[in-house]
Amino acid sequence: MSFNTKLINLLKTDARLVDDEGELIISAVQDRAWKIDHDLVKLLLSDTEIKDKFFEEIDGHWIFNINTFIDYISQKNFLDNSYTRFRNKIGLTIGGKYLRERGEVALAWPYKDCVLEGGQTKEEEKRKEIFFNEVLAQDEINRLLDPKVLTNFTRYTSQGKEQVTDFKRDENGVIRENLIIKGNNLLALHTLKTQFRGKVKLIYIDPPYNTGNDDFKYNDNFNHSAWLTFMKNRLEVARELLRQDGSIWINIDDNEAHYLKVICDEMFGRENFVANVVWEKKYTRANDAKLFSDNHDHIIVHAKNKGSWELIRLPRSEKANAAYSNPDNHPKGVWKATPLHAKSGTNRKSYSFRNGVVWTPPPGTYRRFNDETMKRMDENNEIWFGVDGKQIPQRKSFLIDVEDGITPTTIWKYQEVGHNHEAKEELKHLFPENVFYSPKPERLIEAILHLGSKEKDLILDFFVGSGTTAAVAHKMGRQYIGIEQMDYIENIPVERLKKVIAGEQGGISKSVNWQGGGDFIYCELMKYNEAFIEHIQAAKSSEELVEIWKAMAENSFLNWYINPKMPEEAVKDFEAIGKEPEGFEKQKKLLAELLDKNQLYVNLSEIDDTQFKVSEEEKVLNRKFFGQQV
Repeated sequence: MSFNTKLINLLKTDARLVDDEGELIISAVQDRAWKIDHDLVKLLLSDTEIKDKFFEEIDGHWIFNINTFIDYISQKNFLDNSYTRFRNKIGLTIGGKYLRERGEVALAWPYKDCVLEGGQTKEEEKRKEIFFNEVLAQDEINRLLDPKVLTNFTRYTSQGKEQVTDFKRDENGVIRENLIIKGNNLLALHTLKTQFRGKVKLIYIDPPYNTGNDDFKYNDNFNHSAWLTFMKNRLEVARELLRQDGSIWINIDDNEAHYLKVICDEMFGRENFVANVVWEKKYTRANDAKLFSDNHDHIIVHAKNKGSWELIRLPRSEKANAAYSNPDNHPKGVWKATPLHAKSGTNRKSYSFRNGVVWTPPPGTYRRFNDETMKRMDENNEIWFGVDGKQIPQRKSFLIDVEDGITPTTIWKYQEVGHNHEAKEELKHLFPENVFYSPKPERLIEAILHLGSKEKDLILDFFVGSGTTAAVAHKMGRQYIGIEQMDYIENIPVERLKKVIAGEQGGISKSVNWQGGGDFIYCELMKYNEAFIEHIQAAKSSEELVEIWKAMAENSFLNWYINPKMPEEAVKDFEAIGKEPEGFEKQKKLLAELLDKNQLYVNLSEIDDTQFKVSEEEKVLNRKFFGQQV
């Protein structure tokens, strides 16, 4: 066995250093080497030949020669197999280094200054991190984030599908349509900026939790730093879309919640942090859990400007009102007994009531009211001494004096806002073959929308998932925009909203007296290179991939450093890769890397380019949507 092969095999035994296909990630090895990672050092010391190569012995101590090790693994021929040789021959190197080794994808935090498009084009495609924007130049980023052409406009009403000919707007020219948009959510958000900057009252998102849960439909197994960049990119544009009196509510679990809170502090300002709500998402204990039973999620709440934001109190429930009664027929109506003492204060003096009862605050507490207020309450028969008149005196707190609504707490019990099982049952009622691992209950979203918005306010959810936010917003009379990249958008969220319009009675329907009605518009970001990626993923044979490669060379936008020609030698090498272990998947990945990811969708600025074949009807609709002259 060669030294190269021995070193590669040894490094591959560390799961942190390989990708989902078992390929060694050079950047991960380099990063841990520079940090003198203890586990990596111990691994290298475990083999005598490798130890002699990269360590020096000084007075009985082995010193790691970092520079020698980095130089060796960074050399061009270190991973010299047909897969990497092919990438080299067709130009997949810059400055003599393979793309996965480039510094652009390992910046400090790392990746903080990158644009990570994220997501995935097919549900079965699982990768640790996806940097679609591989060329980190400002012009390239600007091009990536330019507004995109919208296509396949369809209006859904109680009468069925209708052709979209125009868009309803208010007196200020703002679009007043419910929208469901299919496409990458980062690019869709930047597309919406032109029409909805500063117009959104409330954002609720349930992003990937970064847990590696195979049931989650997004790439839910990002590298930690990649996930942080993925979220930061989206929060930056989300902030632009919020109104000054708007707020964002993010559902997340313990895995990333505390990091996410810090990102949100940076994006929205620490002074605009509102609350960390703890939602009890499960009602049973998981006795098979290795450590703790995970029974809660976090909902992190930030305002755009807390000074302008107003919390709308929750409506009083029958249970809350049931605590009030009127046993002494007081003319002010029903009341409940509340303590006269408080946990803090300065006054601990006793007070003598008219009936001779002398009251002193309990040890460690203080008087809640001064003498003047105590005297007024006593004279107005607003002190309760019990049925027998001998119990500890308490204040009569009258329902008539209580503010309309109740203040929410930061702990939301499942009895009040529902739990995951309830959400699954709601979805199962609509779609017997429930495909979602952890949908959110309608009661949870109802509480959020009630606290942070009013009727006709605009709600945004750019991880629309099963469509709960849109469904609840529709029933509560809010305008909404939902964004989803996955193909199930047409089978689940759209179909769910069609049922809502028809008057379905699940979830919160009865509590809000939902009778059906309303409409929404469905549209998509117009695909270009994205369509080629989908063809690549759907291919069934290597021969089919070669034909796709030919079509790409003629009709797609390839990366600037790719030679569009297909030399016979390159084709043979490509075919050879298909014969390697996991070769077919490697071939798919290689072809996807050839495409310019800045051309996944058609830019609005190129709508008149004949190459993209945008119809005249679509051009008119796009100009109307973006407020341009028709």
